[in-house]
Amino acid sequence: MFNAHFLLCLVLASAAVAAPAAMSASSFAVSASSSSSASSVLSALSEAQTVVPASDEPNDPVWSQNTNETIAVVNGQLGAAAISPDDMMLDRQNPDMLAPPTTDSGSVGNAKWPFALSHNRLQTGGWARQQNVDVMPLATNMASVNMRLEAGAVRELHWHSTAEWAIVLKGSTVVTSVNTDGQVFADTVNEGDLWYFPPGIPHSLQATDADPAGTEFLLVFDNGDFSEDSTFQLTDWTAHIPKEVLAKNFQVGMSAFDHIPSRELYIFPAAPPPENEKAPSSPTGEVPNPFTYKLSQVPATPLSGGSIKVFDPSVFKIANTIVGALVTVEPGAMRELHWHPTQPEWDYFLSGEARMTLFASSANSRTFDYRVGDIAYVPPTFGHYIENTGNTTLQFLELFNSDVVEDISMQQWLALTPPNLVKEHLGVDDSFIAHLNKTKQIVVGPSH
Repeated sequence: MFNAHFLLCLVLASAAVAAPAAMSASSFAVSASSSSSASSVLSALSEAQTVVPASDEPNDPVWSQNTNETIAVVNGQLGAAAISPDDMMLDRQNPDMLAPPTTDSGSVGNAKWPFALSHNRLQTGGWARQQNVDVMPLATNMASVNMRLEAGAVRELHWHSTAEWAIVLKGSTVVTSVNTDGQVFADTVNEGDLWYFPPGIPHSLQATDADPAGTEFLLVFDNGDFSEDSTFQLTDWTAHIPKEVLAKNFQVGMSAFDHIPSRELYIFPAAPPPENEKAPSSPTGEVPNPFTYKLSQVPATPLSGGSIKVFDPSVFKIANTIVGALVTVEPGAMRELHWHPTQPEWDYFLSGEARMTLFASSANSRTFDYRVGDIAYVPPTFGHYIENTGNTTLQFLELFNSDVVEDISMQQWLALTPPNLVKEHLGVDDSFIAHLNKTKQIVVGPSH
């Protein structure tokens, strides 16, 4: 058993230690009460008393993507010079990967894929290469194909289980289609124009000879698992139907099919289509909503640091699962800090050089560099920006797996939040609050 005298001493000692603490708490309560009588609002602690202020380091890219100099893998006091052989060309193109800004932290999935690394499928008359989750696992909602057709060459009659959106990169392309009501469609799209085919709608693509080299275009699909090698194609199907069944279906003799291909054609050479060729007439007429949109003829909306052309069902009615914008950003300007509440973003860089930092919450952020032919992907809700880091105009496609183009701008959000809340969060002053713009900027010009 415990010694009674020892136990009594222990209790008395505990009381003596607790008394000053109680007195201190009591004194604090009186002090707070007295203070509140003088002012009904207590001042918040400064940010320096709760969290250390962020570094003043600007964190510009350590070198230009176009440098020809030997680069040092160093950012300030961090890093060390490389001393073993490396792919210097790739290193130069990715300064923010090799010498990342000190604001990068944690882990974010790879948000960059260059088409230059995609396997190319070569055919007589053209080629095709693709990006999907096999090479870019982060891009779960969208995939793409870059396709080239020589003048006259045909991407054969086919359909997909996903929707197909496209933009012509060079030359002119004739597209044809028939919908479920037997209504027809045919049109010629030129550089900068779009087309869209809903899931299951058959179509064909053929290069004109308006440009002697033919055409090249970018296809985007609303499923990251899409594979161009799993397309439903006319010649693949007919090669796998008994000829007796083909003859019965078309009410002709089997000899009519003596020359059908034994496997898919996919891309094949042909004579260029006649100029302005019309679709065959149909007893049910033409499709009510065109499958093409002449974006090249739409004037861009000017912005403080660039311009934008938006395409969504309000102007391109049939395209209701892939929408977006063609954005230009001048040197030193940037697509402002923002995020998309529910939509993933898929970007393709058409000209210039850029960098983008993805903020994935919980102190996870990573910066990527981009140039012509690169693809970027941003999951829903991830904060990001796109900054022009080169000395020429940056142009890129910003696409969404959605029927609406929408985002939340950091600046507009802060401008429309009670000023004291903003100041208490960020430690900024009244001049910063006054400078905030209540109108979404989209692209902002260079820093003053």
